Amino acid sequence: MGQIDWMQRPPSPIQEIEMPVLVAKKIRLLVKRDDLLHPQVSGNKWRKLKYNFLEAQSLGFQKVVTYGGAFSNHLAAVAAAGKYLGFDTFGIIRGEAHYPLNPTLQFAASCGMQFYFIPRATYRTIDRLAFAQQTFPFPFYFLPEGGTNALALQGCEEIISEVAIQLTPQLPDYYCLSVGTGGTMAGVVKGLRNKAKVIGFAALKGDFLHREVQTLLGEAAFGNWEIALDYHFGGYAKFQAELIEFINSMQRNYQLPLDPVYTGKTLFGILDYVKKDYFIPESTILMIHTGGLQGIAGFNQRFGNIID
Repeated sequence: MGQIDWMQRPPSPIQEIEMPVLVAKKIRLLVKRDDLLHPQVSGNKWRKLKYNFLEAQSLGFQKVVTYGGAFSNHLAAVAAAGKYLGFDTFGIIRGEAHYPLNPTLQFAASCGMQFYFIPRATYRTIDRLAFAQQTFPFPFYFLPEGGTNALALQGCEEIISEVAIQLTPQLPDYYCLSVGTGGTMAGVVKGLRNKAKVIGFAALKGDFLHREVQTLLGEAAFGNWEIALDYHFGGYAKFQAELIEFINSMQRNYQLPLDPVYTGKTLFGILDYVKKDYFIPESTILMIHTGGLQGIAGFNQRFGNIID
């Protein structure tokens, strides 16, 4: 198997965004570009998979099984990591198979991932680990959907130690990021130990994410976080023209690529909070860019090349 040399990768760079509204409100906005951590295993997926693949190696597993939707960033990242490190990867996919495969699944297949499609109704009700054990007659390392588990949180906590090295002595007052399963946010909250405010921007409708994050944090008394629920733009497979134009403008004007499912919504929400005077003047915001850019190809395939 290959060596997990990504463990020695340098910290992801930090990009400052200078906009008139930020100057007017006396706010400094930084973006930690975790999308640049790895060309194929990027963003929070790199963080989440780092210690999981190390654990799989140490336990002697040669196969990895996980779950995801047809456009899943997680599936693409697991497939890429598996190819790089010499693991056989298997993806249990929500929904029926459609051919030709979308760009995400085409990429995962090119990395050697084998797919097992199941109906959406079944996907919602099964015990994930038990179903995988019944389906595959060989030993495997199990990764939950989205890659969120204790080892994933350990990887995400390291964002905070990196920022401390990069930005000391002027550390951020606010950390902002997208929330899908809650794992990255829980890791950031744990890493901060109540030293700064964390705001998660929900990518999905509903307030269930607060419960998910709290469950991941366990009994620890962290009171420095909240989830913004008003910037989901309809959910995963939905979009609004306002968001698409915003994403394209950030790429054109600031060379900051964003995706329509996670990071685009997050930065849109951050700037709306700035306009509404949520943040204290003279404060610094750090947005964590959680990656997800591979999903743009599939999004454009479905909706007509609307993202630059």
